Amino acid sequence: MKPMNYSRPIVLTVLCLFAGTAYAHPGHPPTGFAGGFAHPFLGVDHLFAMIAIGLWAAQQGGRALWVVPAAFIGAMGLGGVLAWTGLALPHVETAIALSVLLLGLLVATQRRASVIVGMGIAGAFALFHGYAHGMEMPQATSPVLYAMGFVLATACLHGVGIAGGLLGRRAMRMAGIGIAATGAALLVLA
Repeated sequence: MKPMNYSRPIVLTVLCLFAGTAYAHPGHPPTGFAGGFAHPFLGVDHLFAMIAIGLWAAQQGGRALWVVPAAFIGAMGLGGVLAWTGLALPHVETAIALSVLLLGLLVATQRRASVIVGMGIAGAFALFHGYAHGMEMPQATSPVLYAMGFVLATACLHGVGIAGGLLGRRAMRMAGIGIAATGAALLVLA
């Protein structure tokens, strides 16, 4: 069997990370697809949680490598729809901060879970992240384009986590500790 070449996914993920830098119209907030794509990169809470999902999925291996991030993306979309319909979801910022803390701890401790449990954890946290994305959508923008943007950005961040997770356990453990510490700080501030 031919060994897997990780260079293409890594290059794609790095390019996704710099997409916000390529946005060449400063002075006004991006709307539509660009606004949705930028949103996960602009908050350390979303950024770290989404990378942590990829790291944790890489630790799990097997089907979890793609099913856990897919569950996150699906539930995140549902959270966005809930926000757009006006449904009130309590304690959103606290839940997001808690997601960063707990996902960081899962990565740092290399805690394994069944695929179903992993999907449940990812989905529960993603609901709150999606709700926050939906609530912060600019008024005069297309919800569909905005959602496409934040879904693609999330997939890119999951890809960063997966690539990092496949490259080394020690680095992953340190990343988990850093993510958990950030989550603890966010929880204090929430």
